[in-house]
Amino acid sequence: MGWLLSLLLNGAALLIADYFIDSIQINGVVSALLAALLLGFVNTFIRPILVFLTFPLTVISLGFFILVLNAITFCLVSWLIPGFHVYSFGGAFIGAIITGITSWILNLIFNNK
Repeated sequence: MGWLLSLLLNGAALLIADYFIDSIQINGVVSALLAALLLGFVNTFIRPILVFLTFPLTVISLGFFILVLNAITFCLVSWLIPGFHVYSFGGAFIGAIITGITSWILNLIFNNK
């Protein structure tokens, strides 16, 4: 049951990012939940591979490149989910940051384990 709450909170975080960023558009709650589900899948399975492959670049950039990888995974999800559109890389960059921070705060509030 905890994964369902996390999915709902991550979907809410995506909707909050959509509200604040003009270059992100989410057409409804279902698209937000699908995007949150796929974002969780991408962050679990694909992102670690990308982090491993780009480790030297991450070290050289003092960790900044991790934020770029977050934006890349955000864009990847937007390409795969209908109704979830990211129109610029800057929007994906800021959207990934806002979604991550918002999701973290929501999980702290609602996931009291």
